[in-house]
Amino acid sequence: MTETTNRPDTKARTRDEKGTTLQGRRGADTPPGMRGNTTVADTVVAKIAGTAAREIPEIHNLGGGTARAFGAVRERVPGGGSSATQGVGVEVGERQAAVDLRVVVEYGASITDTAGDVRANVIEAVERMTGLEVVEVDIEVDDVHLPDEEEPGQDERRVA
Repeated sequence: MTETTNRPDTKARTRDEKGTTLQGRRGADTPPGMRGNTTVADTVVAKIAGTAAREIPEIHNLGGGTARAFGAVRERVPGGGSSATQGVGVEVGERQAAVDLRVVVEYGASITDTAGDVRANVIEAVERMTGLEVVEVDIEVDDVHLPDEEEPGQDERRVA
């Protein structure tokens, strides 16, 4: 990964139960931007990975069939929103992270090319935003979305 800032990499990383803590230095002789600790929760890494995977045009959705059905119901409930971590699993260590994705690919797309594009985008986003090294991105293609296929939880009839 290419570092985009000119800051020296002087942070020691440690792991706690809520995420990864990036520890800075202390003292008056330390630049202000390097004083204190920054904690990155596992859910943050999962959201970054999920968003980066969805940026690839050939990805129709993330998650298995059941997760997508519950997601469709959750979106219809006021205030339910959508889950950015649906179909995403992460393991975050002291300096590294591993990502597992379950995806639905659009019909006609090359699965191997799409998986490569997803891996590259997820790795770039997570490493750039968190400073963690992504050691692997495992992708499980759960389904292929056909052009005339209806989403789980959708109903063609609408009540007026």
